[in-house]
Amino acid sequence: MPRRKAADRVGPVKTRSRGGCKECRASRVRCDGLKPSCTRCKERGLTCSTELVLKWESEFTSRGLAFGRAGVWNKSRGTGDTQSGQSSRSSDSSSLADREWCFFPAIESWGFVNSGVSTFEQSGQPNISWDQLDTLVVHSPVFQRVEIEPFPALSPTLPLFPNLSQPQQQYLLDYYLDQVCPRTTASSTTSSPFASVILPFCLSASPTLFQAIQALGACHWSRSNPEYATLALKFKWQAIRGLRQRLSNAGSMSHLQDPEILVIMMMLCLYEIVDNCDQRWTVHLQGAKDLIRFKRQQQLLPSGATDATDAVSIFAERFFAFQDVMGRTACAKEKLFENDYWRENKGKIDLWMGCSPELVSLLSSITDLSRTRRQLTTDSDRAAFSLRAASLGRELENLVQETDSDADKSLWSAAELKRLAAVLYLHSALYGASPTTPLVVGYVRRILRIVSDLLESGSLASMTWPLFVAAVELDPVHDEVWGGMNGEDVVHGRPLILRALAAMADSSVSNIARSRAVIVKVWQARDNDMLKGSPVDTSGDPTSCNDWEWYIVPLSDAMSLA
Repeated sequence: MPRRKAADRVGPVKTRSRGGCKECRASRVRCDGLKPSCTRCKERGLTCSTELVLKWESEFTSRGLAFGRAGVWNKSRGTGDTQSGQSSRSSDSSSLADREWCFFPAIESWGFVNSGVSTFEQSGQPNISWDQLDTLVVHSPVFQRVEIEPFPALSPTLPLFPNLSQPQQQYLLDYYLDQVCPRTTASSTTSSPFASVILPFCLSASPTLFQAIQALGACHWSRSNPEYATLALKFKWQAIRGLRQRLSNAGSMSHLQDPEILVIMMMLCLYEIVDNCDQRWTVHLQGAKDLIRFKRQQQLLPSGATDATDAVSIFAERFFAFQDVMGRTACAKEKLFENDYWRENKGKIDLWMGCSPELVSLLSSITDLSRTRRQLTTDSDRAAFSLRAASLGRELENLVQETDSDADKSLWSAAELKRLAAVLYLHSALYGASPTTPLVVGYVRRILRIVSDLLESGSLASMTWPLFVAAVELDPVHDEVWGGMNGEDVVHGRPLILRALAAMADSSVSNIARSRAVIVKVWQARDNDMLKGSPVDTSGDPTSCNDWEWYIVPLSDAMSLA
């Protein structure tokens, strides 16, 4: 009997069951899909299971079978037209060269900004464990650390330090001088004060200071060679024990005015920043504040006055004060050190800070003013706030920072980066500007342009704070920062920032892993709020939380951005 045509059939059209059990599908029988067991399996006493069965194309190919329906059946040729199928496949192969393929971007080890369960479980905490850049950085020739053989012979200068009796100790001092100190300044012509000021002072120093220096050198080295982590902990413990004995000495309190104590605390502070950059480095910051205050009370000198001949004390005190100012820009906490540290040589760029003391003073004033913004209750208070904010803005715009050498372009670029970032920070913290504000977009592009130039030249010191400010204020919708015209390649902000952070992880003494973790967390928060709407009040209410206070401040406690 001939088969009926589709138009002559009566009754409901039988369709293939997509929810059938494994037994019915294997027997090519329609399954009624009843639960927990279909009718057919129940009648035959079979195990009714609807688990998915994965099929692998490689397995079918090895057995000489077609995978699915590819090349086996179609409505025009039937099931046996293998010659036509082969012709079709050869035709498809010949047309591959004529196809236009989409561009696939290069994937680097530093380029992943993933979201996981912890992103939502710990929404208020950066996930630093994902962002340990020290294990991800591939050392390029521009940023390659100069390798030296383990335990070299003594150089002619080392016998000047009788406290270094073992080759291992001498070698760690070499590493501090050759690898750590150059990474503390953006200057290409002048030695870092961590060498030029601290090294002569070490000629008469106690073993405790050398232990602190060796701990810092071993800790920094452990970022690329984990074998030095244990040695770093050993020297750190010895230095802390020696410092504790000095501070608890039951004699005259005059020994607390010895600048060596501050230098030991400075090295231990840097150790904690390089190691984990958590609350432990702020313990040394608080201790230094108390010690400096005690010294000034004992000297019966006005606040801010120090012995002009004591270059070591001046450098150590400014180190802690600078750490306080730069860290407060992110977390907006109350200051520990007053602004009197920035009165001398106001316009001259400091080698370690990478900017002028006047700029640091302005940053401190901006942070202090931002802390009062949500406490303004009267119109007169708001008017005074606006006048002060405008005055700080004019000072930043007109600020001139000078260098000792006109040829030191890297140091000047680092100082200009900080000035541009300070203007961006002022508008974000005081005026409530956001990544979509035209002024913010312009300053982010200017900062990233300089960062790109410094990245190509290999000069990456003193870039942590300006890069952080530009990164957290980058517009997620318009990530293209420049290019696309006259044949110029398009440069996207996030890949550029990640590339710079990866390079800085090997070329600075800052804890880049912590900075990157906070930046990534801000990016994830902004991306998430693009879908559900921004929680920041844009009505201009001075008592409401602005963009900087909402996205950056809660994540930035105990950050070192100096």
